[in-house]
Amino acid sequence: MPIQGKEKEETMKQQDQTTYNPNHLFDALIERMGLSNDGALARKLKIARSLINEIRKGQRPVAGSLLLWIQEATGITVNELRMLMGDRRRKYRLSYAIT
Repeated sequence: MPIQGKEKEETMKQQDQTTYNPNHLFDALIERMGLSNDGALARKLKIARSLINEIRKGQRPVAGSLLLWIQEATGITVNELRMLMGDRRRKYRLSYAIT
């Protein structure tokens, strides 16, 4: 029997939270910081708006160095940032610089 209504919405929400998607990270940051859009987030984090756009489009990965930068700017731990975007890997490498 197919899932319908509220159950279906809850299942989809749970799947969204466990699937890797950097957009969840940016959306959560915008909400937590009380910002209105990606431009405001970029200004607050002091990063290029184009970096956020490229990550959202899947043209660039979320580098470990970016997560560290966001942690410094927001106080949110790297582990929590990784969970927000659905990254469940046990190990990860940090890149040398944000390009």
